[in-house]
Amino acid sequence: MRKITILRALFVFCLWAFLPSIHICAQESTQNADESTENRLFRAGIVAGCGLSQVDGDNFAGYHRFGINAGGILYMKLPKHTALSIELLYTQKGAKSDRIRGTGVDTLIKITDYAIKLQYAEIPILFNVFDQRESHASIGISYAALFSSTETISTVPANQVDFGQYPFRKSDINFIIGGSLKLVKHVYLNARFQYSLTPIRTQIPQYYARSSQYNNQWIIRIAYIL
Repeated sequence: MRKITILRALFVFCLWAFLPSIHICAQESTQNADESTENRLFRAGIVAGCGLSQVDGDNFAGYHRFGINAGGILYMKLPKHTALSIELLYTQKGAKSDRIRGTGVDTLIKITDYAIKLQYAEIPILFNVFDQRESHASIGISYAALFSSTETISTVPANQVDFGQYPFRKSDINFIIGGSLKLVKHVYLNARFQYSLTPIRTQIPQYYARSSQYNNQWIIRIAYIL
């Protein structure tokens, strides 16, 4: 409980520190409506969309877990049509089964339903390269703090497994690559792929899954950038 409280406090602090930057950039945008965005040092906005996720190592293939990906973003201009960006996000990840399979423990025991739900406060830091229309490609990493996790499994016949003994790690570091297509003024369509650089769990019930598990996610979002 103490770790969760600390993570929530960190998330609130980051939000408190981040929102004033968005407000300042909004004011600058209003005061300089005719100024080219290329001349602004900072740009900020909001992003909202969804992710399709799976957990590599759970022995179920496919992006069957749907989750929210939303928050704020801040760009800092660099030379030659490049910029750094930092985001503060609420991200849902996890996995969900789409078929019945054996456990490997006993050929007579079948898994009929399996689900992982993970909720993170995530901070991606990306390097962005822009074209003349302000569409851009991005690459970077993110740090995600886990503040909620649930895992359920149903078998036939019933076979009780206490997954509480096999917790997920409290942090997840991801590699990210993606791009944003400018649709109209201030509005972008963003797509990205991200994958855990370190396992999200290494202690797993024997035969139920592989020894290490990783988050694997595709994300699509709409961004409004001032």
